[in-house]
Amino acid sequence: LPEMLLNTTLLMLGVGATTLALGTTLAWLVTTYTFPGVKLIEWMLVLPVALPGYILGYVSMSLFDYAGPVQTQLRAWLGPDFELFEFRSLPGAIFVLSLALYPYVYLLARAAFREQSAAQRDAARAAGLSDRAIFWRVALPLARPSLAAGVALALMETLTDFAVVRYFNVVTLSEGVVRLWIIQMDRDAAVQLASLLMMMALGIVLIERRLRSRARYYQLGGHSRPIAPIRLSGPRVVAALVGPLALLFVAFGLPVAQLAQWAVAEMASAEPGTLDATFGQYLFNTLALSLGAALFVVAVALGIAYALRPRGSQAKANAVLRFLAHLATLGYAIPGAVVALGVLLLLAPLNETVLAWTGGAVLLSASVVGLLYGYLVRFLAIGFSGVEASLEKVTPNMEMAARSLGAAPARVLTRVHLPLMRTGVLAALLLVFVDTLKELPVTMFLRPFGMETLSVWTYMLASESAWQAAAVPALTIVLASVGPALLLIRLSRSGAQNNWETRL
Repeated sequence: LPEMLLNTTLLMLGVGATTLALGTTLAWLVTTYTFPGVKLIEWMLVLPVALPGYILGYVSMSLFDYAGPVQTQLRAWLGPDFELFEFRSLPGAIFVLSLALYPYVYLLARAAFREQSAAQRDAARAAGLSDRAIFWRVALPLARPSLAAGVALALMETLTDFAVVRYFNVVTLSEGVVRLWIIQMDRDAAVQLASLLMMMALGIVLIERRLRSRARYYQLGGHSRPIAPIRLSGPRVVAALVGPLALLFVAFGLPVAQLAQWAVAEMASAEPGTLDATFGQYLFNTLALSLGAALFVVAVALGIAYALRPRGSQAKANAVLRFLAHLATLGYAIPGAVVALGVLLLLAPLNETVLAWTGGAVLLSASVVGLLYGYLVRFLAIGFSGVEASLEKVTPNMEMAARSLGAAPARVLTRVHLPLMRTGVLAALLLVFVDTLKELPVTMFLRPFGMETLSVWTYMLASESAWQAAAVPALTIVLASVGPALLLIRLSRSGAQNNWETRL
């Protein structure tokens, strides 16, 4: 246990510091300066979020390990004695998770910097502050709430990861929960570790909220004059291009190229019809579960948001209902393995009753019902934040006008609210769909017997070092996630920063 706690703490400190530095620096670069290609780079910097950690982890290990092509080429250039640090270690896990998770900080920091007013920076320059001093003393404090939320999101994902740390031989709490429950079948010890993991996750949320509540950071919004970017020239343009492009090459371009090479080789060497049958069945399972989860989660989120909407002369929604709604959306802050164990423990007592009623024909704990419930707990925050934000933009006067004409609540919802909310609802559906597509711990714990998905298939093959065989499902997941990854930056462009903070 002490080793698990130490490794988990060091992993979170390393990932938190690295994602904060990368995300903040890149966001400041694309919002404060202008140079050739900045708009394209601004969009491309979010692409690594399409690579789940369990995919980026095994691809990076094959590329950067001692026998991988990167170190082999470096030894050819620099001599046979050259050797990087032991990649299959804690620093290697920090490296991979930071590359996969820095977009969380980048998106929120970028939105925060873009919302700041030029008047604030003009006043700072009039006071004699340099650009560097303005960043540290003006822009960064104003962006602190968003930076705290972005780092907290990255830490949540770090805490829930068990695949990357297993690849890199790092023993953490999350990896211990999976190992104890699935491999050693020690359920009591797994539950105890899961409880400790949940306490750490909630502690992160409380610390993040506490940091933001100790002070208030007001900035001019609305119709204030936007910041005019500073045009770079000469060597500064080269540096501004090389840095982000090099990061993108390591975090996205090189891994995707390696996956594509492996996928082509695997399809060429597979027995005729074997890969098609397996891949087709697993793809169908994945798409069916992801679509079902998206519809289920957004439908529940829509019901909750609609129930909380003030009506008539009511000044605000019921405080108790709003508290319960926000409590229900805390599932995203809880690691996936903990959510899965909680669902299993909750459904286990109901199994005997259901089995008695159905004559043994229905099982809840290892069924689609249990799996969808796990997805609901895990991703309700995503659906609720998008739906609630869209519903808040519909003025109560429109609902009152429809009700005065005799329209029932269901008709008001379908004829007034849903047409006006379609963009937010579609975005929520898409985001839940992709997060379910990539989800590993909840799916692996709660899936029905014999049902495999692309994420579980990828992890199983990668954990057995069958890297080429894992490339086909892994590349499918990445390609399916690229579109929604670009949607994230459109959401942040439209000022949806607060929506993402509500995922905590």
